[in-house]
Amino acid sequence: MQFEGIAAIVTGGASGLGGATAELLARRGAKVTVFDLNAELGEAKAVEIGGKFVRVDVTDEAAVTAGLDVAEAAHGIARILVNCAGVGSAQRTVGREFQPASLAGFTKVVAINLIGTYNTLAQFAARAAAIEPLGEERGVIVNTASVAAYEGQIGQAAYAASKAGVVGLTLPVARDLAQYGIRVMTIAPGIFLTPLLASLPEPVQKSLGQQVPFPSRLGQPSEFAMLVESIISNPVLNGETIRLDGAIRMAPR
Repeated sequence: MQFEGIAAIVTGGASGLGGATAELLARRGAKVTVFDLNAELGEAKAVEIGGKFVRVDVTDEAAVTAGLDVAEAAHGIARILVNCAGVGSAQRTVGREFQPASLAGFTKVVAINLIGTYNTLAQFAARAAAIEPLGEERGVIVNTASVAAYEGQIGQAAYAASKAGVVGLTLPVARDLAQYGIRVMTIAPGIFLTPLLASLPEPVQKSLGQQVPFPSRLGQPSEFAMLVESIISNPVLNGETIRLDGAIRMAPR
């Protein structure tokens, strides 16, 4: 898939991994629309990259439809989708005084990370499937999972389950969309310098980075974006999840 002049959508594109991805796609000549709930950061990112911002809740089917309509009106039907919208929260299955974890908390994480990913990619694919191919393909979808999908830590039941779901849907959705020439890939990042981690004290950041075998540091969002670029560029990458983690295997805590 080429970049120049191609319409692209990045969910969670206002900051972090999504923000770096939006920047890279724009530098490569793509016409980028950022979907995010943070209007202030989203508008600023759109101005920075010369793109478009739409406030979208990825768990809301109508909101995603409306967002795609706005993006299409501005840039045409998108051929690239990068799903970075996500949240994380920590709660043990059984908490203090033997209380079960909040079901609402579990549901929210799964709704955003897993259902939101599927909601967006399905609607994107329905539009991309109807347009003429460029060469041998019509579109590319890149989802974001996490190494927590494989080694979820204490308190990460909801987050790990949601990200494992993203890993699990990658191959069947790729098989579903193969007839339309739409590829589907997923990246499972390790410990990256996202806005959440950037807010932690420097010694804590350094300690986290030292858990990574090599390079022993936090990953940079730009390095995540580099893998997105490679996936989009390589037409044989399809139906797989790539760990981007410096060989870390997460301990229980």
